Order: sequence, then structure tokens, then C-alpha cells
Amino acid sequence: MSRVVNISTPGKLRDQQRRTIAEALRLLMYKRSIDQEARDMAATIVFSLREIAKSIEVTTAAWEDRDYYLKADRFRLEWEWVKPTAARLQEVITKGRWAELPEVLAQLAPKFADISIAKMTRTPDTWESAYQRLVKEG
Repeated sequence: MSRVVNISTPGKLRDQQRRTIAEALRLLMYKRSIDQEARDMAATIVFSLREIAKSIEVTTAAWEDRDYYLKADRFRLEWEWVKPTAARLQEVITKGRWAELPEVLAQLAPKFADISIAKMTRTPDTWESAYQRLVKEG
């Protein structure tokens, strides 16, 4: 019997979501006004932050199963900003406080400064209708 290789590890999924956020931030930086695409990109950032938060829990649960409690706690501390940032950004979006969006994105940008973007790999359908989904959630 052959070995099963898991190609979608929490770390890889986290990196994919970080790349999506970094590209959305880059594109939002050049927007002069908040149009539908900008709303969709901002909502996509919320969804990506939530996915990152889920991956943190999966990773730390695996470490705690092996009694690596300190490592898990340090990792949680490193990523503790994700959930509050997602909640704040969601509040800005769902309550229509678009004047606060640049401030939230500016606080978020340094967290993704390590990702170099030579070429955009995400297509516009990545964030298409994300705003509507976020608003439906309430």
C-alpha cells in the first residue's frame, strides 16, 4: 500500500489566503473610490482572514495532540490579530462605514509586506459577489 500525501496542509492553505489578501490589498491601494469591485475585494479579505483563523486552530490542535503546548501557544500569539481584524473589517463593510476602510487596510498591510507580488495570480472572479455573501451573513 502506498503512502497518502496531503497536499492541502493548513500551512499551504494559509499561504494561499495570505497571497489572496496581499493581491487584494495591492489592488485596493490603487482604487480612487469605493466601487463594487472594491467592496468585493474588502469582503474577500474578511473571508480569507477567517480561513486563516481556521487554519491556525487546525495547526495548533495537531501540535497539542503531540504535547507541543508551548509551540502552539506561541503560534496562537503570533496570529492573534487575525480574528479581531476580520471582525472589525466586517463591521466596517456591513455597516457601510467606508471612510474607515483605508485605516483598517493600512493597519493590515504590514502583516502582508513579506509577500512579494511580481505578477497578479488572482483573477477578478476570486472576489466576485463576496460583498453580497458577507452582507447576507449579517
